[in-house]
Amino acid sequence: MGCIRLICYAICVLQDSSPWPDLLLDYMVTDRRSSSNFIMDVWSKKLPGIITQVALILFSSCGVTGGEVCHSPLVSNLLPSSFRSSSQLSGSHGPGFAKLNRREGAGGWSPLSSDRYQWLEVDLGLRTEIAAVATQGRYGSSDWLTAYLLMFSDTGHNWKQYRQEDNIGAFPGNTNADSVVQHKLQHRVTARYVRLIPLDWNRNGRIGLRLETYGCPYNSDVVSFDGHSSLLYRLSPRLRQMFRESVSLKFKTLRNSGTLLHAEGRNEHSLTLELERGKLLFILRKGQVSSPDSQHLVSLGSLLDDQHWHHVAVEHHSDHLNFTVDKNTVWLQIPASFSHWNHDQMIVGSDRVLSSWRSVGSNRNFCGCLENIIYNGVNLVDLAKQRDQRVTVKGNVTFSCVEPIFVAMTFTGPQSFLWLPRVTEAWTMGMTVGLQFRTWNKAGLLLTFELPHQGGAAWLYLSKAVVYLQIHKPGRAPLELNTGSALNDGQWHSVLLISRRGHLTISVDGDEGTTAHASPAFDVTSAQLVFGGCPTDGSSQECMNPFKVFQGCMRLLTVDHQQVDLIKVQQRLIGNYSHLLIDMCGIIDRCSPNHCEHGGSCSQSWSTFHCNCSSTSYSGATCHSSIYEQSCEAYKHKGKTSGYYYIDVDGSGPIGPQLIYCNMTEDKTWMVIQHNNTELTRVRPSQGKTQHSAHFEYASEEKQLAAIISQSEHCEQELTYHCRKSRLLHTPDGSLLSWWVGGLGEGQIQTYWGGAPPGSQQCACSLQENCVDPRHHCNCDADHMDWANDSGLLTHKENLPVRALVLGDVQRPGSETAYRVGPLRCHGDKNVWNAAFFDKETSYLHFPTFHAELSADISFLFKTTSSSGVFLENLGIKDFIRIEMSSSTEVLFSLDVGNGPLEVTVKADFPLNDNRWHHIRAERNIKEVSLRLDELPGASQKAPADGHIHLQLNSQLFIGGTASRQKGFRGCIRALQLNGVTLDLEERAKITPGVQAGCPGHCSSYGSLCQNQGLCVERPNSFSCDCGSSAYTGAFCDREVSASFKSGTSISYTFKEQVVNVLNRSSSVVASSVHSDMTLRAENISLSFRTSQSPALILYVGSYHREYLALLLNKHDKLEVRYRLDSSRDAEVLRSNVKRLASGHLHTVTLCRLADAVSMQIDQNPKEEFNLTSDVEFNGIRLMVLGRLYNSGEMDPELAQLSSLGFIGCLSAVLFNSISPLKAALLHPDTSPVIVTGPLVQSICGSMSANPYAAETTHLQSGQSESVGTGEPLVNAIRSDSALIGGVIAVVIFVTLSALAIMGRLLYRRQRMFQSPEIKTVKAENSPELPFSSQTSSHSGPSENQKEYFI
Repeated sequence: MGCIRLICYAICVLQDSSPWPDLLLDYMVTDRRSSSNFIMDVWSKKLPGIITQVALILFSSCGVTGGEVCHSPLVSNLLPSSFRSSSQLSGSHGPGFAKLNRREGAGGWSPLSSDRYQWLEVDLGLRTEIAAVATQGRYGSSDWLTAYLLMFSDTGHNWKQYRQEDNIGAFPGNTNADSVVQHKLQHRVTARYVRLIPLDWNRNGRIGLRLETYGCPYNSDVVSFDGHSSLLYRLSPRLRQMFRESVSLKFKTLRNSGTLLHAEGRNEHSLTLELERGKLLFILRKGQVSSPDSQHLVSLGSLLDDQHWHHVAVEHHSDHLNFTVDKNTVWLQIPASFSHWNHDQMIVGSDRVLSSWRSVGSNRNFCGCLENIIYNGVNLVDLAKQRDQRVTVKGNVTFSCVEPIFVAMTFTGPQSFLWLPRVTEAWTMGMTVGLQFRTWNKAGLLLTFELPHQGGAAWLYLSKAVVYLQIHKPGRAPLELNTGSALNDGQWHSVLLISRRGHLTISVDGDEGTTAHASPAFDVTSAQLVFGGCPTDGSSQECMNPFKVFQGCMRLLTVDHQQVDLIKVQQRLIGNYSHLLIDMCGIIDRCSPNHCEHGGSCSQSWSTFHCNCSSTSYSGATCHSSIYEQSCEAYKHKGKTSGYYYIDVDGSGPIGPQLIYCNMTEDKTWMVIQHNNTELTRVRPSQGKTQHSAHFEYASEEKQLAAIISQSEHCEQELTYHCRKSRLLHTPDGSLLSWWVGGLGEGQIQTYWGGAPPGSQQCACSLQENCVDPRHHCNCDADHMDWANDSGLLTHKENLPVRALVLGDVQRPGSETAYRVGPLRCHGDKNVWNAAFFDKETSYLHFPTFHAELSADISFLFKTTSSSGVFLENLGIKDFIRIEMSSSTEVLFSLDVGNGPLEVTVKADFPLNDNRWHHIRAERNIKEVSLRLDELPGASQKAPADGHIHLQLNSQLFIGGTASRQKGFRGCIRALQLNGVTLDLEERAKITPGVQAGCPGHCSSYGSLCQNQGLCVERPNSFSCDCGSSAYTGAFCDREVSASFKSGTSISYTFKEQVVNVLNRSSSVVASSVHSDMTLRAENISLSFRTSQSPALILYVGSYHREYLALLLNKHDKLEVRYRLDSSRDAEVLRSNVKRLASGHLHTVTLCRLADAVSMQIDQNPKEEFNLTSDVEFNGIRLMVLGRLYNSGEMDPELAQLSSLGFIGCLSAVLFNSISPLKAALLHPDTSPVIVTGPLVQSICGSMSANPYAAETTHLQSGQSESVGTGEPLVNAIRSDSALIGGVIAVVIFVTLSALAIMGRLLYRRQRMFQSPEIKTVKAENSPELPFSSQTSSHSGPSENQKEYFI
């Protein structure tokens, strides 16, 4: 409305005498008329032409600026001469009658024949912005289109096919002759010519069409360069620095290389937009010398030398810029040195050096057209047209786009070919054939022809991206030539075949390429030529193609130096063809933009692309899904033990994997993130320094740290300060001395110490009320001469990790300090255990719409007792995505992105409704849909190569049900992740009726992970393995407990009554056999040993009644078991027949007794059975001894003598019913009834491999192996001078406590140290020994913190 009023006002001003009051009144009364009709009213009243022109200009301006009104009909008012077609059925069926809703003539256009070679073309007169197209059948007939292609052009040649989503070429048409079907273009097109090609039509009629296009006028400023010309602009200086700078333009060219523009400033900063092999490069440089530090380059687009307009825009902000080519945009971070452009001159169309204004040749100059060059809002083309003094023109610069005409043709598939005859007189004189081609395929037939005189054939073809010429003639050896390389790069390549007088030459890419020669003894010529392939209808019996067909484009075909007129070929005036698209090159770069994610490399053929994921940490058709787990907790659920693992915290998200140590203990699973100094570091006074500062760099990147801390239930970091006459936090007057910086990013200053709450400015001793001086809140603030320390854990996640540490009291004479900042340790993955229970089939959870247009991965676990149900559903207008259990053994993944439903099913050979956890992983990308269930083989379906690719959803995401509340799911869903993001099912379940937060019952699924008699213990959001009844330890009771014995080593375990009761319960004896006087009727004994000693006593169990059980090696290296269950009789000796047991190899023994029946098995040898003849009750058991027995007064003389020798070797995994004396002695000496005498060294001697590094595993990344996803351990035995890297060294420190200690015996502790290969340790300065351990504590690195309890 505002535009109309503006037009009226302008006309009134120009024509005072015109009858405007009447016109305005007429307009106000009938304001429902369109603006175009109003302009026609003005014309009908015969106002002067100048007035109408002004009105049209103003109307056009309104139309362009208002994007929403760019919908004016463009065809209805055109003259019949603006229409062309391939043919017409009759004069009344001509193209001029193809106007929407018109009935003139036969009511529309119909061609002479109905096939896919017909077309209708409209000339809009000028380049116009086209927004929509509408079709209609021929009036009063059965003729209409059901599908068609839409083509655009500026010149009437070199057509470009319009594609929806860059992939869909076909438009759906009509269902009858009268209804109008309109399609709004997803992106507007600027063109002068529109061509419509029928693909399908009503089979009960013929092709019939009426059409309309909608849009608005398009105005532009164009400049043309011939490869030797250019424009130089002297840019006006800016009074102030602009925070947003920009440059935009459009270009079209046939050359694949050339500089579009180059800008420079006095600060030696330059900007360049340059075509290189059909790709557009944006280059920022600093200085004249190119180096990685002084240059930033980004490439975008492909096949930009197609002689079509391409849009380019660069938006520069302070620290980044957006670079756009057509519809693709990349975001580029730039350093501060490039934050200000300050360009004072720009050259367009050339790459010459501005400062010297000298040409470096035309080979890199631009040849083509540029349009609407806008630099910071200034139209540079308009300045040049106005002959502005700031513009200098060099060479032939014209302000219109003069385009050369090159007619190309596209070979689309197996049925494509072109047959051409030669002039009869010429073919006997030799032959010259030339062509240009571009393709992505490595193989394809370019040309074939029959040889004269006794037959034979020649083939010019591509194989392995090399041009070959192969000639077969009967009775002669085959002739083969080849030349060129890497010709499947999508660039135009020329081939020239010359055969003259016994000389044969093929050359590729002219002077810049390669040539091959031969001298055959026969003529290589022919009367007819076939390009691309052979006819499939049998019309040409002579043509044979033993090679692949050619898919790609050809142009500039020459035969005997005469260019073939392909327009005449299209009109069937020359030769013959099939399945060709003439006057267009339909090549598509399927790798631009690159749909391969996470750095995957893209390669392509004519019809598809392939992603190489071998150098990434991801898998799938588009390298979307991570091959690694997202946490240590997830690895634990796969049965993995402590070690280094690659952790991908966000799954398929942008954060890459990181090697992290996973410390899997029985009760917690820790992620340990090291930094550059986890050692205890000594600080000495330095001259001129009043403070000491330390900065900590972590092995994980910032985004990884943030994700780990966020998804963990608990994080902590140890902070320790040892002091002597060195205050920590405060001076006597209360001033702050020291602080640390913590948190993500740059962090925040913190003034509290480990173990104290944030902001308290205190240490842990203040909260515990045990500081050495109650007047101070830290031990070190007391400023004593004696050594003291303030230590504790920082547990507030928002303040972690520790970034820096500043100590302020290190300069005084006599002060000594040392500090330690431990690694960041986190446990508890909130994502893994996040679950919801759906107790009704009508219950569900809903979340916001799942936005995953191009790629989606969905992962979750479920357990149920139902036979079917929908896990997940999200709907769009037509699109949808759904995962459901279709039966008790099948899972179905279905979706529709506009190409029709696509379904993938995985069928299990076991029931899925067994109330056990099952894992589903579904992925959808533009290439395929895949589904995996547990560890079963996956299933997949290929997506259509040229179908819709965008998944467009708009409803809420339903979990556990559907929008219709039908086929709901009843059971548990856990760890639901969409594209690596976990949905918080528990929080949503808390406010949703019919859904409960959490889901217990994990041991039914994971109980099998607990090994060696370990018991699975249920937890609210997890499970653990109780190793109390096992001889093993570790997260899954899978790590041996072994020790090396010397001759004087003895472990004595004293049985108490409550222990004996446990023994009886674990010995599988009925309750009536349990006696109150500590009597056993059965034993189960298992152990492993390694020794070269014989004879030797291994195990002895004695009683209060002179009864005993002894396990020993006799002098013949055989195993004996001696039972004395009746004190009045001699011991019964049970001898094994297995020999050579004192060989130094590891042997495993299992001994079982039930009453008088005894069985014994050694290693994999057959079980040996024995029977006792004496009493069957072992009365009053008192103690169990491993190794030397010091008090042997109750033993037989022979056994007593043997026991005095002790045992020299290794014992491992010793279990007497449910008692493990080795675990008690080594891991719990303070809480167990055990006495250790003599040297006892914990080791891994019980391992079959006896590899000292086997306990520490590194699960290395290897994208080239199928075993990567399994996480199988590889031993990492790398060492450095400062630490053992990736390996385990068992270190036992034999410590004697001083006389002031309360305990009066030896304490043996096991310590382990680990250090990542990437971590550099900062060593303390050389100094005398400190009065405290300089070793890292148990929190410092990978270690097993076992928590086992004995009754």
